Amino acid sequence: MDTTANVAPAWRSFTLFDLSVVRSASDPSSSPAHLSRPNEIACIATGGGAVYVADAQGAIAQLGQDFEEVRSWQAFLEGRVTHMAWREGVLVALGEEETSRFPVIKIWDVRHPDKKTGLPTLLRKGVIQHGNQPHPVSTLAVSPDLSHLSIGLGDGTVLLLRRLSDSLSSAPSALSDLPKARVIHASPEPVTGLGFRASRTLYIVTTARVLACTIGKGGREPVVMDELGAGLGCACVVSGLGGGEGRGEMVVAREEAIYLYGPDGRGACYAYEGPKSSIATHSSHLIIVSPPFAPSSASVSATVRNYVARQAPPTTAEGGGDISKVTLFDLDNKFVAYSGTFAQGVREVFCEWGRVWILCTDGKLYKLTEKPLPAKLDILFRKALFLLAVNLARSAGVSPAGIADIYRRYGDHLYAKGDYDAAMAQFVRTVGHTEPSFVVRKFLDAQRIHNLVTYLQELHNQGLANSDHTTLLLNCYTKLKDVARLDSFIKTTHSRSPDDLPFDLETAIRVLRQAGYASHAVYLAERYARHEDYLRIQVEDAQDWADAVGYLRRLGPAEAEENLVRYGRTMLDNLPEETTTLLVELCSGTFGASSPPRSAAASASASRPASPSKAAAAGYNPLSYLGGLSRRETSDSFPTPDASAPAAAADAPPALAEPAYDPPSPRIFFAHFLRHPTQFVRFLEAVAAARWGIRVAAPPASASPSDSSSSPPPFTAEPGPEPSADERAVCNTLLELYLTSPSPTSRDKALHLLRQPHTIPYDPTHALVVCSTARFTDGLILLWEHLGLYEDVVRFWIDSANAALKADEPFEPASRKVLEALAKYGPRHPGLYALVLRFLSSDARVLGKHAQDLQDVLREVDERGVMHPLQVVQVLSRKGAAGVGVGLVRDWLKGKVAKEREASDADRQLLESYRAETAKKEKEIAELSDPDNPRVFQNTRCAATGERLELPAIHFACGHSFNVRSLADNETECPICARSHGVIRELRRNQERLADRHDLFLAEVQDGGGFAAVASAFGRGLLGASTGRAEEGG
Repeated sequence: MDTTANVAPAWRSFTLFDLSVVRSASDPSSSPAHLSRPNEIACIATGGGAVYVADAQGAIAQLGQDFEEVRSWQAFLEGRVTHMAWREGVLVALGEEETSRFPVIKIWDVRHPDKKTGLPTLLRKGVIQHGNQPHPVSTLAVSPDLSHLSIGLGDGTVLLLRRLSDSLSSAPSALSDLPKARVIHASPEPVTGLGFRASRTLYIVTTARVLACTIGKGGREPVVMDELGAGLGCACVVSGLGGGEGRGEMVVAREEAIYLYGPDGRGACYAYEGPKSSIATHSSHLIIVSPPFAPSSASVSATVRNYVARQAPPTTAEGGGDISKVTLFDLDNKFVAYSGTFAQGVREVFCEWGRVWILCTDGKLYKLTEKPLPAKLDILFRKALFLLAVNLARSAGVSPAGIADIYRRYGDHLYAKGDYDAAMAQFVRTVGHTEPSFVVRKFLDAQRIHNLVTYLQELHNQGLANSDHTTLLLNCYTKLKDVARLDSFIKTTHSRSPDDLPFDLETAIRVLRQAGYASHAVYLAERYARHEDYLRIQVEDAQDWADAVGYLRRLGPAEAEENLVRYGRTMLDNLPEETTTLLVELCSGTFGASSPPRSAAASASASRPASPSKAAAAGYNPLSYLGGLSRRETSDSFPTPDASAPAAAADAPPALAEPAYDPPSPRIFFAHFLRHPTQFVRFLEAVAAARWGIRVAAPPASASPSDSSSSPPPFTAEPGPEPSADERAVCNTLLELYLTSPSPTSRDKALHLLRQPHTIPYDPTHALVVCSTARFTDGLILLWEHLGLYEDVVRFWIDSANAALKADEPFEPASRKVLEALAKYGPRHPGLYALVLRFLSSDARVLGKHAQDLQDVLREVDERGVMHPLQVVQVLSRKGAAGVGVGLVRDWLKGKVAKEREASDADRQLLESYRAETAKKEKEIAELSDPDNPRVFQNTRCAATGERLELPAIHFACGHSFNVRSLADNETECPICARSHGVIRELRRNQERLADRHDLFLAEVQDGGGFAAVASAFGRGLLGASTGRAEEGG
């Protein structure tokens, strides 16, 4: 009769284990010897890489992996083994011996056999006695760490031996030195199962109940978890993957279902109907063995029907003989991993070496080997059970990449079926392990764009998206016009750092701009401090100039500088005043330290608060830079700016406070003001006042430079720091702007600027070019005066007068300027007189207007002696000069001739006196040199003392006589004439020494000495004539 006829299949069933028959290593035609007679086997235990088989005669054999005997020993004399358990290299056996009425327990150390006999070492033995009547042992359990041992008796008593490992590790006084067995539970129902959970909880299963007992100090009475029990062999503790403690749940198999119990009560329940003779665990699999039953082709079990189909002749429907079914149920993944039938029933099922061994009642031994994971997954893939494959892979510890590959297969399967939404749900799970392009290409069709959005969002959420993915996602949003999801994507709370964003920020801003979502692009740029992008959008797309100015005020100086360099020109074209104020503050070192002016742009945007270090620079006078012309001036009273100046306010602080940052060079913004000269002037004036204390304004009354009677001092290097290139550039540009401005006061400002070469560091060469180009006469003259080019001033007015003469226009103003310039510069620059005389005599019209002036000039030339009369005559009588009437110069010529005659007469008289004196000296020399002409001395008094001469007396050729006592010893020279003679001799020696220094002579001639220097050298005898004459006379 088929006892499983009413069993309903509840679980998917697969063949994930391979079944094979195990043969004896010594006789391949038969089963292993120790397992070939199942009826003689009392029990089997496994552990430590060995199988322990106990027979009915009380012997235990240790078998190796080939099921050949390693060792065997007589465990119980004249008895049998009833239960065995292996833990931590220790074999615990319970059995019966003829000499004892009660069950006997023996414990062997199988890892350290006896050196003499080679058999396991007996550690302990004892008698399990409870009460006076012996009761058979129904079940045995040992804790995983061998600390506790529990024995269940047939009368419902549960005994517990505590600290067993401590007892075994200590030196015993006797082999019977075992912990005392204590009763922890007693009930009328026989105990059918025991199991430990991590040495802390003991599960107790009887035929009517399931209980849990806490072990250790303070242990409580067993707690009933279920009022239904289980049969003998139908309860065990299931372990986790790979053995070990695992989940530590008690599994109880009943006919209707399988139940799991934990310390807190009953847990999961799996419906699996049918009688069960025993259960065991292998990894996470539960091995269920059914009792023998007659197979039927009408069975609801496919395994049984298949068995019948294989065994029955074609003419019959059923096979002969009873069979048993073995099922491996995967508790983790909820499916049947193997189901098979075995003729004549199953005697024992045990697990070791990672395999399941099935010993049938006919002596055959079968081996169940778990298929490799790829093979198991391939079976599930062929059945399209991808989710089950995922669970199986996870329980097997497959890496996330392997799990993702299963999801990818599942997605491909769903995609092929046309279920795109479900396929995308699987592809999303592969993010981070599957190449995104593989998925993206599948969903590029417009009809599947919403699926693509889902995948791209997940890529960004996990931070795995690149710029192309960001571009594609944003394009999808914009194409779908899904503003809500777009807002959710870009406005989701993320870190303030752009590096932590799930998308490429630059790409997102660019795509949003191109798609016309400027507000979203502005949001991203502002939130993540993309100043350049923010300003580009506001300036180029939104054209919100006021907001751009307000945003710039909230930036730091460095960021503001960078963006003003880029967008300053455009902003000046649209908001000239506000932008100029912003540039003034930036280049003045007061950016962010003062409140912006009350303009439309400033009131529309909030300014960043000033830092404490910048507070001192706040609140400056908005008109301070429009004051007077003194550099680094401290006065607070300045002239009122002219009406054409811009009315903008805060442009420069009143004092040179130390800026809180290094201001940028104003030169980088010059090009921005190309179309805004008025704002350019304002910018330069404000920066010059704020940074260098230079304040330029039109003077109260402008005056021509020639009005002053004295010429200004020339340019000289003044002590102090050298002006910077920026300072010079600002001053030079200001001058150029003043001269090109149509304002009536601009040239007055330019002139006022030029009058301060020592306080305003403009470049005079540049100023000359600018003034000449602008035809700024007053500036040119002022610059020539500063540079000491007075002849250029005179020539300028002469050229102006000549131009007027040629054009037949009034020339008197220019000619009058010539005479004024001569009066101003002539006393210190005599060369100008010849130039003016040449001009006055160049044209009859000029001569006619300035006849008296010509007389005045000649008189001044005569008084100052700056020109020789011959030079004057040559100038006035030169070729091309206007005819100067004799009457105009008669008196001057008569006077000069008279003076010349007087000078000539005086020179002639002086020459005659020199000749007479020379003749006298030559005569004296001749007389002194003539030995035939004696010299008579008639002096009567001593030249030194004035006393009368007394013999002996000394007379010198010079005519002086001395008493002997008035002279020093060995005196050979007249003491009165010695000094003058010494001076003359020193002069001669110097002249002789200088006669060879031709370089000094040439230098004197080249420095302007000319003929006078040659005559002087000749007179001093440096040219050799005098020296030669002296030598001849000596």
